Amino acid sequence: MKDPVRDAVQDAVQDAGGREPGGPLGVAVVGAGYWGPNLVRNFQSSPRFRLRWLCDLDVDRARQVLGGYSTVQATSDYAAVLADPAVEAVAVATPAGTHLDVALAALRAGKHVLVEKPLAATYEDGLRLVAEAEERGLTLMCDHTYCYTPAVARIREMVRSGELGEIQFVDSVRINLGLVQKDIDVLWDLAPHDLSILDFILPDHVQPVAVAAHGADPIGAGQSCVAYLTLQLNTGAIAHVHVNWLSPTKVRTTMVGGSKRTLVWDDLNPAQRVAVFDRGVDLSAPQEIGADERRDMLVSYRTGDMVAPAIGEKEALRSMVEEFADAIGTRRPALTDGRAGLRVLDILEAASRSLEFRGAVVGLRTGR
Repeated sequence: MKDPVRDAVQDAVQDAGGREPGGPLGVAVVGAGYWGPNLVRNFQSSPRFRLRWLCDLDVDRARQVLGGYSTVQATSDYAAVLADPAVEAVAVATPAGTHLDVALAALRAGKHVLVEKPLAATYEDGLRLVAEAEERGLTLMCDHTYCYTPAVARIREMVRSGELGEIQFVDSVRINLGLVQKDIDVLWDLAPHDLSILDFILPDHVQPVAVAAHGADPIGAGQSCVAYLTLQLNTGAIAHVHVNWLSPTKVRTTMVGGSKRTLVWDDLNPAQRVAVFDRGVDLSAPQEIGADERRDMLVSYRTGDMVAPAIGEKEALRSMVEEFADAIGTRRPALTDGRAGLRVLDILEAASRSLEFRGAVVGLRTGR
């Protein structure tokens, strides 16, 4: 049965630009290019959000993304979007060089902000965004999409629970043919995925402290098309990332080696995305070795079973959107918050400096 008083109150709240307590959050997407339509689709399908605006310099493109029957407003006027009190959050899907200006304006307008990777074009720009969000008590989240795949969520659980033991090495390969970018090298194009995954899965007490990078431009593209990063971890372990635009085959694999088990993630194998091997090297402790044998460390090889854990299927962006809503609602940092984006930027900038100095080891400045 309708309640005229309740309905009148609800209408008054909505007319004032507010929402019912616990109702969907008003959100605007900025950028209708490559990634923006994916955000539009996921915000529209989430009951936690109500998409109110799609903002792009090309209004016709924004209208095309929304379709002919959408009630979402398309505009090129970003100021109008920020002036709308019904907009509580802004998702930024514009080129990285614009992230500072677009995201900073949203934060200063009192909006929670989601930013596509990388968080900003430079570490200093990213630091400004993090400081602004923290000062205003707003959520700043970086869309490190791979971190929200069911496979990576499971890997994080296994690593952080100690199921693999102490992490000894991480090896990641992300290679394919193209697309060669005009404005950034292969390091900035592909490595953010692997670096964000590494940051996401490592326990809090394990973190990179230095990086060395080597790259090559064999086709004369003007920037590195092949690159190798080697990260030193504070525990003495090592992480390696290989990115390549020139490979005739597409490979997306990550290996996480632990003292107990080793995990292999093949993102291109839907039948067995994750495999855990009870195989490795065992080293006898010195106190377990006789006095006459201590000069020769005893190494034994463990050959056990391989287990393929059941991994569910769920769109990563849907999980990311839910995390954004949860972080806003509970006022806690998102799993991939601004500081996570900052740590990735720190590594990327240090790797770029290492490339300039032909693979010199460059220290990192951020901690967890």
